[in-house]
Amino acid sequence: MSATHAIDADHTGITVSNLDRALDFWQNVLGFEFSHTAHQAGRMAEEITGVSGAEIKLAVVKAPGGHKIELLEYLAPPDRKRVDLRPCDVGSVHVAFTVDNLDAIMNTIAASGWKAAGKPQTITVGPNTGKRVVYVRDPDGTTIEFMETPKRVDG
Repeated sequence: MSATHAIDADHTGITVSNLDRALDFWQNVLGFEFSHTAHQAGRMAEEITGVSGAEIKLAVVKAPGGHKIELLEYLAPPDRKRVDLRPCDVGSVHVAFTVDNLDAIMNTIAASGWKAAGKPQTITVGPNTGKRVVYVRDPDGTTIEFMETPKRVDG
């Protein structure tokens, strides 16, 4: 008998306050490819999420390399909350993306309402040695990490 285990990563879901704004950013600022939209409501949405009265409009975008980001705007229930989790707070999650020019992406996201949570730093030990990394936060407070691979010097 074989052990049960995950066989692949399908997508990362991010709950947003405004689907159109989020979709615009992920497509037009980060360059992700639009996949599809959907609307979920009724018993199935409740059963999947465990949220009574859940009604969700969502969109899926694909990162270069194929990883999918599912952006979800809950239209109901009316008592949903906005929380401001810091990266150190239990329950906080983030997704990391490799970029080719961290300074350029930081300038682009700043013009889009996103903010750096910290300052870009170069990792000096471990498997990511040489990478420049920083956490940023979208207008809803979601944390995304950007990682710039060191430039190769041929010679």
